[in-house]
Amino acid sequence: MNLSIVEKFGTIFHYIFSSFLSIEMFILSLLLFLILIANLKRNRLFVQMIAIGIYIGFIIGILISYTTYVSTCIDSFVKEIMNYIYFPSTIVYFFIMAFVTVMILWTLFSKKMTYFKKVLNYSFFSILYFFFMSFIALAAYDGVDLVDVAKLYQNNTILCLVQISNFILLIWLLVTGFYWLYKYFKNKYD
Repeated sequence: MNLSIVEKFGTIFHYIFSSFLSIEMFILSLLLFLILIANLKRNRLFVQMIAIGIYIGFIIGILISYTTYVSTCIDSFVKEIMNYIYFPSTIVYFFIMAFVTVMILWTLFSKKMTYFKKVLNYSFFSILYFFFMSFIALAAYDGVDLVDVAKLYQNNTILCLVQISNFILLIWLLVTGFYWLYKYFKNKYD
């Protein structure tokens, strides 16, 4: 697909006005947007609940109208997750490390984060960075081309480093989620 940005917008504009369904979806989305913008100053709970109901209605409508397609998409999504767990991608691994870097910066400059949470974050991030630096050093030392998937999967140490890093990140996400839930309920019921 070798289209310029103007041609891409033209294609989308043509799609919006090509059928009744696309015009209807565009008008409904535009109305919902305008209602939410108008509600910014008033901040009425009723309007917010109506908006949430409309979004849930959109999702339910898609689930009912396109059941076979939705189930195919969910199957494909689960297969891709399982494929990534067993055969991780270096591109996704680099994005994960970029995410970890952003979270380190957020932890460093956060004034609301507790001492315990900062220590917990620093420990997880230090382990993840150790694995990442080991991954890069080992790949450079062994001359493994990070784009060549076959060579990457032949090196068990590199594969283990990436898989364990992903597992540690998952543990950190779960611990962080439970920590925020604990803080939320503690503040709510104290």
